[in-house]
Amino acid sequence: VDTPHGISLQNGTVPGEQGKQDKSVKRGNWGNQIEFVLTSVGYAVGLGNVWRFPYLCYRNGGGAFMFPYFIMLVFCGIPLFFMELSFGQFASQGCLGVWRVSPIFKGVGYGMMVVSTFIGIYYNVVICIAFYYFFVSMTRVLPWTYCSNAWNTPDCVGVLDGNLSSRAALNLTRLLNTTQRRTSPSEEYWRYWGWVQGRRRVVVVWWGASNASCPLPRRYVLNLSDDIGNLGEVRLPLLGCLGVSWVVVFLCLIKGVKSSGKVVYFTATFPYVVLTILFVRGITLEGALTGIMYYLTPQWDKILDAKVWGDAASQIFYSLGCAWGGLITMASYNKFHNNCYRDSIIISITNCGTSVYAGFVIFSILGFMANHLGVDISKVADHGPGLAFVAYPEALTLLPISPLWSILFFFMLILLGLGTQFCLLETLVTAIVDEVGNEWIIRRKTFVTLGVAVVGFLLGVPLTTQAGIYWLLLMDNYAASFSLVVISCIMCVAIMYIYGYRNYFKDIEMMLGFPPPLFFQICWRFISPAIIFFILVFTVIQYRPISYNDYVYPTWAISIGFLMALSSVICIPIYAIYKVCRSEGDTLLERLKNATKASKDWGPALAEHRSGRYAPAFSPSTESHLEVQPLQPEKDRSEPAAASPVQGSNGSAHSQDSRL
Repeated sequence: VDTPHGISLQNGTVPGEQGKQDKSVKRGNWGNQIEFVLTSVGYAVGLGNVWRFPYLCYRNGGGAFMFPYFIMLVFCGIPLFFMELSFGQFASQGCLGVWRVSPIFKGVGYGMMVVSTFIGIYYNVVICIAFYYFFVSMTRVLPWTYCSNAWNTPDCVGVLDGNLSSRAALNLTRLLNTTQRRTSPSEEYWRYWGWVQGRRRVVVVWWGASNASCPLPRRYVLNLSDDIGNLGEVRLPLLGCLGVSWVVVFLCLIKGVKSSGKVVYFTATFPYVVLTILFVRGITLEGALTGIMYYLTPQWDKILDAKVWGDAASQIFYSLGCAWGGLITMASYNKFHNNCYRDSIIISITNCGTSVYAGFVIFSILGFMANHLGVDISKVADHGPGLAFVAYPEALTLLPISPLWSILFFFMLILLGLGTQFCLLETLVTAIVDEVGNEWIIRRKTFVTLGVAVVGFLLGVPLTTQAGIYWLLLMDNYAASFSLVVISCIMCVAIMYIYGYRNYFKDIEMMLGFPPPLFFQICWRFISPAIIFFILVFTVIQYRPISYNDYVYPTWAISIGFLMALSSVICIPIYAIYKVCRSEGDTLLERLKNATKASKDWGPALAEHRSGRYAPAFSPSTESHLEVQPLQPEKDRSEPAAASPVQGSNGSAHSQDSRL
């Protein structure tokens, strides 16, 4: 309950008596609960909702895919989301500090940090590319509209070029099936390889060059090299946009959650405005209904396909951001008695609803484009960067005032990316600050944020080279794939079976005022771990070596990918061995038992919330980790702690420090 003076009191506190503050002056809290919900929505709703889910939906049976998708949401997505939120909120610690619950598993927290580092590096590169397209869209004619540019090849066929003015003059379906494959202006604008084997003859004929090793003309954005090991030059426009991306992220997080909590009022809500504008424009176009029906028409025979269920489970798991550490971090800034059970349901459903809504936006435009070209939608549908930077931009060129729609679309991608990037950076910063934990680093948290941002920028520079897209896709496919599943599975086992589900249910009841519903208790103990294990098995069975269009990654690059994946998982056994060796005990069993036992300082961060089995018996080992909250922090801290007795509403007198 918030008093008129802004002091937050626990339920049942009588005005005029000594109250219990529900705010942490030391770490800080969200300004209000809306900030937390919007931040979590911005974190969960990312680029994958726009460029991955619609493609998965139409590929896996259209509307039939919705059934396994929502089944996985109910039995895996929401329970895991609630678990991570309650975990971080109860301890008011980041992804490292929460593992006081069972110190041997602190390596899980380090694994989350490694995963967030990898994702944060390449995710901001995607944002910087969106920034680049956003800036170049500020023109009268989009640069990827026609094939008359210096970087275009003879294979380029634009949907608005003169040779397509009459559809009868060119059967595009036949052209797509010929050996000389059509390439669109947007595709040639997006990627370029300075030299491609097997096409030398075409280049020589086109340029009339006598030198057989004459390279293809440079296309614009990526200037793609021929191999992942051939980094080539740094693409300066992308490097500049990468700097802009990191500066924006840093400025929004300069004061931690106090500043980012204000920014999300715009970054988390405006993408829905843009989606709605694009949706209204899309459904008014010819062929839009065909695209939407292609997206939604159920193919019920695919319900029995295990791959459909595996894709649904994987999409739910990765889309919600489980095991990244971001959910734990964001919830750690909540007030202790916040209803995170309610928040987890709202945020999870919003995330999935956004994915479905984005599918209407994407396929209405793609249906219009397919109708204009006279081809099947499968010829123009794509996912990932191919959708965001090739297929959809090409479709936008068909619209009147195309630069306006392009600016809106890429601005939406920027905001979706920034919402996730804020939480990734805050996860790392919070983990570092909480781990050090002294006043010196807390006062200098801004400099920690700056340091992490600078390191992230420097590590992202190789991804702006001519081979950068190869490395970006390698990190996306390996650094944040099965390792997340392993981390999440170990986290469930550690909390439910090592710390004990009874203890955890009591913690939640102490925090929320009610135990977790029976459905969530069953999911946490049995169903969700089983689904996570199914995702892991599915990921292994469905594994295929990564490729990018016609380029097949060499063995050494795939080996690096596996090393990136193992770098987060290996933290778990390494720290477990270290912790066992440092624990007290004469035998290995005693050391193992002490390493898995909850630390004395595990529990609520504020002393006034530590009741029952968490009632503090102050000692030097625990006192340093607990924040004794002053009732009137605005007063001089030098004032003696033992004040004169205060008369309570029941007529009894007590001193202000009696709660200690």
